[in-house]
Amino acid sequence: MKKIDKIISFIVLLVSLGFISCNDTMGDPDNRLSQVKALIEPEDGKSIVLEPSASAVVYFEWDYVKVEESGTAIYQIAFDKQDGDFSNPVYMMYADNNGYYNHVTISHKLLNKIAGMAGIMPSETGTLKWTVFSIKGTKMMKADQSNTLTVTRLAGFADLPIDVYITGEASEGGTDLSKAQKMKVVSNGTFEVYTKVLANMPFYFTDGITGTPRQFYTANGLVKENGTTTVNNEGVYRITLDFNTGAATYTLVEKIGFFFCPSNSVLFELPYVGNGVFKATKQTVTFKQESWGRDERYKFRMFVRENEGQGDLKEWEWGTLNQTDSRPTATSPESYYYMQLVTPTQWDNKWKLMGDFDGVPADYTVYLQADKPYTHSISK
Repeated sequence: MKKIDKIISFIVLLVSLGFISCNDTMGDPDNRLSQVKALIEPEDGKSIVLEPSASAVVYFEWDYVKVEESGTAIYQIAFDKQDGDFSNPVYMMYADNNGYYNHVTISHKLLNKIAGMAGIMPSETGTLKWTVFSIKGTKMMKADQSNTLTVTRLAGFADLPIDVYITGEASEGGTDLSKAQKMKVVSNGTFEVYTKVLANMPFYFTDGITGTPRQFYTANGLVKENGTTTVNNEGVYRITLDFNTGAATYTLVEKIGFFFCPSNSVLFELPYVGNGVFKATKQTVTFKQESWGRDERYKFRMFVRENEGQGDLKEWEWGTLNQTDSRPTATSPESYYYMQLVTPTQWDNKWKLMGDFDGVPADYTVYLQADKPYTHSISK
């Protein structure tokens, strides 16, 4: 009996040793992951000037890691500041194919955002570091290598606003965000507004009028985020913001006048009344008698100073958008009165007054507003 007990004990010992040995062979699955040994593309120290095109991309590639047991590793690429150690990367993302490929394609737009997160300002050149983490189970290992990437950021913004408004103490709507004046979309990412701004008081721009919209301001001719702006001189300004390039301009509008082509002169001014509207009331225009009839042709002249009012006085001309050469009637379409900036001349790009406005007081109104084509009206 004792002999049998010894045999059983010996068998149990062998089984126990075998189990332990088996465990030692299998090990912790998470510990059988290795580091990425080499980063392939882009090469260390590469420089890239970022482009706004949606098709502009950068391809990143690295070696596959060895996994001893069944299964595969997944990868995350990490970016950090030039002096960072990846203990708290500024940005991480999975490789292509949900992390299973040993490469990833990143757009210039996203790289521009990452560079901003690393403290590189718009239009400036700075250096990022990048590396790769291999992951299996709960184990994550940083690559042996990290490379630097020098980028020149876009001057503008990666995420272009759809709508932009001007608000703040110096603006026409004051600090009530719901009364902010909307800017006109000139093209994708480019906006302008004709508005009055008070001197030495703050104002700013937003991409919405409810909740907590993004906030923009301008400084030294550039659009920036999270701040306020002031102007030195009170007045009506044409403000343009180009979020593609980050450029901002302020043109002081000194006056706009009714330009009568037959006399080659401005007959009267249209005072600014607010919200992009200029209006002259009870003004009389007497047509000029010519051998062929009475001449009623007209346009509008705007007198401006660029560079926030510091530039020389210039004349801008507002003429017809649709190149009409006939008198309007009471049933003419609204498009007859649409306006655009044109090269100043005496006769080109003009409109004609209706015959019953000859020598009759009327109101002349120019509308430079966001939600409709620039236009004007003449009414008794």
